[in-house]
Amino acid sequence: MTSFTAKSLPPFEAIRYEVVGEQVAVVTLNRPQTRNALDMPMREELAVVAEHLRTADDVRAVVITGAGGSFCAGGDLNSMGEKRSGPQSRKRVAELHSWFSKFANLELPLVAAVDGPAFGGGFNLCLAADFILATPGARFSQVFARVGLVPDLSGLYLLPRMVGLQRAKELIFSARTIDAAEAQELGIVYQIVPSEHLRDSAIELARRLAQASLPAFGLAKTILNRSFESDPRTMAEMEALAQAIAMGTDEHLDAVARFRAKQPLAFEPINRVREAAERPQPRSPQ
Repeated sequence: MTSFTAKSLPPFEAIRYEVVGEQVAVVTLNRPQTRNALDMPMREELAVVAEHLRTADDVRAVVITGAGGSFCAGGDLNSMGEKRSGPQSRKRVAELHSWFSKFANLELPLVAAVDGPAFGGGFNLCLAADFILATPGARFSQVFARVGLVPDLSGLYLLPRMVGLQRAKELIFSARTIDAAEAQELGIVYQIVPSEHLRDSAIELARRLAQASLPAFGLAKTILNRSFESDPRTMAEMEALAQAIAMGTDEHLDAVARFRAKQPLAFEPINRVREAAERPQPRSPQ
């Protein structure tokens, strides 16, 4: 795939891409007239962005969200009616996984900001995030059974790891819709915030996470993403290797020097993201 710099990214039609604040990239699904359904142009543009984010030197964290009061309604049914052979359909889904795995395994903080429906592939797209913020109006559904399909975008892999096997089966086989409160009870949603603060809260969480050592973050995330299928010995070996790398980073050496000098550490613990309206505003210069 072609590599792009931040300034040379092609113009997008189905998504918006911007870098805001302290190197936080915001990816907005931008087909509000279809509730941001995943048509082929959007998929192709997300593939470009996913590849770009893997090597972008001007990005330390990522937020993915949707325009117009919807996160993503899933696949665009208008593009699914045509008859395809088995190999053609398999290729179509395999292409989804090729860019989705880059989002799921991105060695940067990834925050999903969900308002309105996150249905089908949209539900599974937000599961790629490290943290999901949702509004009270967010709704989630593994809607595939209603249209005679099985979950894609790694839903069969990610959902059981998020909620457990029995509950994943219930959500998939029933195709029922859950609200933000139930999604939070199930461990899917990290925090519920008012819709007017969703974007700012997601950017704030991403910004706070980006203050950590990105090498350490990336190493820990990569190992965590493999923890369910790895045995204890393999995990211990990966931890040892990762720690050996982290101990030699500038971020760790700086933290040790700050500790010894009794100076504040660069990264402070994150309890919960305060809503934008509650955060103290900077004072105007006198």
